Amino acid sequence: MEVMMAEDFRNYLRPLDDPKIIGSADLDTYQYLDRHRQWPDFEDALGDWRHRFEASAPFSGITSDGQVRQDLWRLRPEGAPNAAMVEAANALIGILDQEQRRVLQQPLNSHVWRAWMNPEFYVNRFGLRLDEVGQDAQEAALGLMQASLSAKGFSKVRQAMWTNAFLGDLTDKPCVFNEYSYNLNLFGEPSEVQPWGWNIYGHHVAMSVLVLGQQMVISPVFLGAEPNHVDAGPHRGVHLFRDQDQLALDLIRGLAKPLQQNAILFPDKLDPAIPPGRAVFGDELHLAGMFQDNRVIPYEGICVAQFPDGDKELLVKLAELFVEYLPDGPLQAQMDRIRAHLDETWLCWIGGIGDDDPFYFRIQSPVFLAEYEHHAGIVLTNELPAKFHTHTIVRTPNGNDYGAALIELEQGTHPTLVEAAEDAAGQM
Repeated sequence: MEVMMAEDFRNYLRPLDDPKIIGSADLDTYQYLDRHRQWPDFEDALGDWRHRFEASAPFSGITSDGQVRQDLWRLRPEGAPNAAMVEAANALIGILDQEQRRVLQQPLNSHVWRAWMNPEFYVNRFGLRLDEVGQDAQEAALGLMQASLSAKGFSKVRQAMWTNAFLGDLTDKPCVFNEYSYNLNLFGEPSEVQPWGWNIYGHHVAMSVLVLGQQMVISPVFLGAEPNHVDAGPHRGVHLFRDQDQLALDLIRGLAKPLQQNAILFPDKLDPAIPPGRAVFGDELHLAGMFQDNRVIPYEGICVAQFPDGDKELLVKLAELFVEYLPDGPLQAQMDRIRAHLDETWLCWIGGIGDDDPFYFRIQSPVFLAEYEHHAGIVLTNELPAKFHTHTIVRTPNGNDYGAALIELEQGTHPTLVEAAEDAAGQM
């Protein structure tokens, strides 16, 4: 398999006179979508995305066997920064006009929770589009994010947004890929007592946050980058996912050979033995991506119960890198849950384990699911997976994505997340 070093992403830039780029600087995000709809393959993908969102069944959550476990969640104070979040949310609401507030605010049980998408195409048009509002609203939206996330987490999200803008510079698509080409929604009423939350979604950034008293859930989360490092401009030096990449390699390489062999399902991301349909357009090997809220994802690879203590600790450190966006109290609570279910946790790997080999891996337990993968080019031209294009996903299985299990415990009613938004025009 051909290997491509991370620093080689510039070898895969389209020339600015390429038919797929020429004139892009003059296209807004709506025109960009219309332009792509001229290609039948894209229209087919768009139809599939639309169908999967619009036809989604009432929310139950990702499971390993189709059965949602009922013994995993309970209400308890965990130190969530709810007061600061409420203040930041109200500050945002206070500077918006009536129409902006109308499109921002959704019912708590809204289907819009599940509208998040990570491609750049502006398909699900719900909420406040941040590149269509003024700087004061943008800063207030960032204020809500900063109040909700850890310092590391906020920095990582901002770096992903900056990297998106860098891609716009590289490809002459500043209206499509920019720092604020994201939609923000607010669910329920900001409250220190009642459940409420927010989500943001767009190219390579999608995050759902639910807070209830002193508890919070942040998932699903999609973070990615193409390329995953910035080598020019005001954010030169940003390099996303290096720690996760290296720690994952340290873990798989350090496993005893029999354990390693059981963890590695296929030694190449393009192994012809991978079953047909296992890799799909856009998601490649990811199973828990957009519109997969109720997917059954069986455990694969090797159970961590077989690991020696040192390897278990390395896996815990790797898991923590996926949830470091949580503030201190919720982070500690989530890590306690991950540790409590360590002997029910599975690791699987697809790809090589050399420094420059692209790979996929998944960590999965009853309370935590994370996927990590190097992808082929979407905007860049590399036809093979490369380490300069990275996708990551975090889910909370067994019914607690979007904090739904906490809502059910507090309200005594299972949230279906199918309530239609007032603005039905939000669906393209």
